[in-house]
Amino acid sequence: MDVGLSSLRSEAAGAMRTALVSAEYLQLTLKTELSQEEQALTHTKSNPRETHKAGNEDLKEMLESNKESLKLEAMKRVVGLIAKGKNSSELFPAVVKNVASKNIELKKLVYVYLVRYAEEQQDLALLSISTFQRALKDPNQFIRASALRVLSSIRVPIIVPIMMLAIKEAAADLSPYVRKTSAHAIQKLYSLDPDQKEQLIEVIEKLLKDKSTLVAGSVVMAFEEVCPDRIDLIHKNYRKLCNLLVDVEEWGQVVIISMLTRYARTQFTSPWKEGAVFDENNDKTFYDSDSEEKTGQTETKPYIMDPDHRLLLRNTKPLLQSRNTAVVMSVAQLYWHLAPKHEVSIVTKSLVRLLRSHREVQYIVLQNIATMSIQRKGMFEPFLKSFYVRSTDATHIKTLKLEILTNLANEANISTILREFQTYVKSQDKAFAAATIQAIGRCATNISEVTDTCLNGLVLLLSNRDETVVAESVVVIKKLLQTQPTQHSEIIKHMAKLFDNITVPMARASILWLMGEYCERVPKIAPDVLRKMAKTFTAEEDIVKLQVVNLAAKLYLTNSKQTKLLTQYILNLGKYDQNYDIRDRTRFIRQLIVPSEKSGALNKYARRILLAPKPAPVLESAFKDRDRFQLGTLSHSLNVKATGYQELSDWPAVAPDQSVRNVEVIEPVKEWAPLVGKAKQPKSDKFYSDDEDEKEEEGSESSGSDDSSSSSSSSGEESGSESEEESSEESEKTSSDSGKSSSGSEKSSSESELEQKKKKKTKKTPQKKSKPTAADSDSDENGNGPVVQASSSSPESSSGSETDSEDDSDSDPPTAQKKKSDVKSKPKVEVKPKKEVSLLDLDDFSPAPTNAPKPSVFSSSLLSDLEGLSLSNISPAMQVTTPSFSPVKTYELLHHMTGKGLSAKYHFPRQPCLYEPTMVAVQVILTNSSDHQLEEIHIGDRSPASQNIHCFNTVERLEPEASVTVSMGIDFSDSTQAANFQLCTKEDQFSVSIQPAVGELLMPSTMTEQDLCKEQGKLLGMNETSATVTMATANTSSQAISKQVLSVANVGVVSSSQSNFHRFAGRTVSSGAVVLVSLELKESSTALLTINTEKSVMASMLLRDLKQALAQA
Repeated sequence: MDVGLSSLRSEAAGAMRTALVSAEYLQLTLKTELSQEEQALTHTKSNPRETHKAGNEDLKEMLESNKESLKLEAMKRVVGLIAKGKNSSELFPAVVKNVASKNIELKKLVYVYLVRYAEEQQDLALLSISTFQRALKDPNQFIRASALRVLSSIRVPIIVPIMMLAIKEAAADLSPYVRKTSAHAIQKLYSLDPDQKEQLIEVIEKLLKDKSTLVAGSVVMAFEEVCPDRIDLIHKNYRKLCNLLVDVEEWGQVVIISMLTRYARTQFTSPWKEGAVFDENNDKTFYDSDSEEKTGQTETKPYIMDPDHRLLLRNTKPLLQSRNTAVVMSVAQLYWHLAPKHEVSIVTKSLVRLLRSHREVQYIVLQNIATMSIQRKGMFEPFLKSFYVRSTDATHIKTLKLEILTNLANEANISTILREFQTYVKSQDKAFAAATIQAIGRCATNISEVTDTCLNGLVLLLSNRDETVVAESVVVIKKLLQTQPTQHSEIIKHMAKLFDNITVPMARASILWLMGEYCERVPKIAPDVLRKMAKTFTAEEDIVKLQVVNLAAKLYLTNSKQTKLLTQYILNLGKYDQNYDIRDRTRFIRQLIVPSEKSGALNKYARRILLAPKPAPVLESAFKDRDRFQLGTLSHSLNVKATGYQELSDWPAVAPDQSVRNVEVIEPVKEWAPLVGKAKQPKSDKFYSDDEDEKEEEGSESSGSDDSSSSSSSSGEESGSESEEESSEESEKTSSDSGKSSSGSEKSSSESELEQKKKKKTKKTPQKKSKPTAADSDSDENGNGPVVQASSSSPESSSGSETDSEDDSDSDPPTAQKKKSDVKSKPKVEVKPKKEVSLLDLDDFSPAPTNAPKPSVFSSSLLSDLEGLSLSNISPAMQVTTPSFSPVKTYELLHHMTGKGLSAKYHFPRQPCLYEPTMVAVQVILTNSSDHQLEEIHIGDRSPASQNIHCFNTVERLEPEASVTVSMGIDFSDSTQAANFQLCTKEDQFSVSIQPAVGELLMPSTMTEQDLCKEQGKLLGMNETSATVTMATANTSSQAISKQVLSVANVGVVSSSQSNFHRFAGRTVSSGAVVLVSLELKESSTALLTINTEKSVMASMLLRDLKQALAQA
């Protein structure tokens, strides 16, 4: 019984204990969850430091445990905390104990921690200095590098000798990673103790000779920090740095390019000199033997680029395709500051590509483009659409794009740009809308042909509902009116009427200034405005009050009878104004205009002082003076000289001795001869093709006539030198560059000249080579597949650069093929890039040819473009527009042989003429094919003299191989009679004529089918001309018919409800007579072509041209 009870009792006690334990556990669990919940809800009230300390205590325990795994886990968590930006400095004692650990992974993490906190906890770090010194001898290169990194982070002057010793040892280390770390440590030691400069320069000099690409960037950075003026250290390493550049890491590339830019400006002569010539003849004097070079220099003294200068340009060019924005920007600034002017356009595509990056990148790139576009408009004109503003752009990006569009505006594209501005003015972003109005004002002052148009458009904006737009318009109109005030009294009256509704102080002040300045032109309105202002004088802003006082003074002098009392009243109000400027101005004006005993002699000159003619303000770009700073620098971005900015030196007048860059290391022949032999055949074709493109870009006309007998052998021997440009791969570069990259030895001067000489000989063989086939093509710089070679018959490929075509042919196979067929035009500097599309390009900035900028829709005049700025919507039955398809046919105006080096071509861009609506717009491309600059190109006598021709502005100077596009307007009076005139230079005159095709005398119209039929009904009988056409099989589709008709005539397509009817409408440019074209498809490939117009002669000629176009396949 007792036993049973005791067992029962023990079981009950056990159950009770179990229940209590369970309850206690449950309570603990609940408490934990509750505290977490409370912490989540009220974490702002709790002290995060306490929580953090609790967490750090755990980490301390783990770091002090005996288990390596726990220590490793703790260090991972500590480094994680550092990465998140949390302070872990209190763990320093626990971490530093593990610095002697044998676990490599743990040791690396400890060093990462110590680098971060060694400077803050210097005393504790010093205790472990012996450990760091031992670690400098560690067999693991990463431990050696980490130890040096920590050592250089302990910024205590007492250990400077230890650091110096460690840096010298590390600089001689076998591992390039450790040598790289020593280069980083040099900068830290120099900032700690500048007195060590001389010893550090010795280490830098040693590291500059390093052959590793890993070290190059870091040591150049140390050079820039410690001794940027010691360019003598760079001489022997210059060629090596140029050749290693493509394989250095990205940020190293940026530093090296920046340093080499400064170096080049001190060592080479300017390629921008007046009379600098880059044609084949001058290159020949360099590429031939040394004696010939010297003879050429003494006799003609042309500019010949230093081979080392060319080496730098050639080796940086592939980096334009870098994925790193900073690298591309660095190369762009290098070309801008160092390259011949006709080669700078190489960088354009790459800069435009960067506009696809983040807005921060866009901002910097656009700032640099804005500066570049002021001096070299031609570079960015083909990519005009890339600078159109997007709705998603931030305001500062929009403003920069607006700046660039304004810089790029010229006679040829102003209509497109103004139509774009028309949209921007309606933007909800008020700051941007105001900036657009200022841009319109700048366009009006820069391009005199559209001044009136812009002015009228801005006047229409005065009725806008938005105050900001109105105010900005008033300010801009004021500036524009100063250029020609006599013609615009109506605008001044209109602004006076709007005065009461305008509240922005600056706008009110501008109107008052205009009233005062031109008060004699509005004698009735100005006194009334003054009367109104006298009533509200006390409530006006200070800027307005000052102008009221000025207006009163001017009216007192010109119309004292009406305004004497008003003036006295305003002067009395101003006398007691709160603002001392207004009080002072009032007292001054009173003494000046009101005669009294005290006023003295000044009173006689009051009219001359107050009503003196004022010069019109010059509306300039905000980026005009930024070119004083180096592109891509912080100083350029801020437009203020930043701390540490190093200015680019001017080019030396005489080039320093180039032999200082020679390195006396001769490579054994056996190391490189087999490699070149292996590459001989395939490289020869590639080398010839690219170089021929280069020569064509330079505009040489004698490449085909030179002796080409020694071409194949010499190109085989040295073909690798050009492949260095074509490839960014180290292996190919090693073989192609005579082993200079792999071995670290540099080319001597004579080797460089030999390379250029042999390259030259290869250029002399365009006639002997057959056109390369697809099988002959090589891979491009990125290995992106075959690159089609350009044949000898493609002088079209010209940007004036020796190396420009390589980039383009490398990046776009279809373009290379296209170049073969486009053989008719002469070499052009600015036009060629517009016809090329790189693989880097995106669809929306595929450039249209500059000679035919084509917006989607044009109005009959620019005035109607800007009238769209107002809120009125007038849509007549017939509007002028442009067809969606606008083929451009180029005609020769003057051959370069006849023109003594000046060649001219013209085409009809099918745009409304800027000068008069009755004129046909003609664009002329002038090209200087000679070897000397042409001056004062202009239009002379015309025949018949009565013909209305708007001449282009005189082209003051046209450099050799340069092209310029100019605009003309000719009133042909609806006749195909040629316009004859003389094209003149400073020395010569050439008779030329422009013969229009009948279809170019039309401008397209849009109308509905019903309107067309109604108009057709009015033009029957003698006004109708028709014929049956036998259609070519290829021309039976709707699209093909439209294409053929539009290729002949500048008419608009009218949508038709019947599939067998095709209708087109237009008007003659001169008289505005309606021209209707109808095509009714019949059976068996025939069609009835009908033309209805009052101009029967034009109808018959147009019918003949259309029949011919539709009949041919």
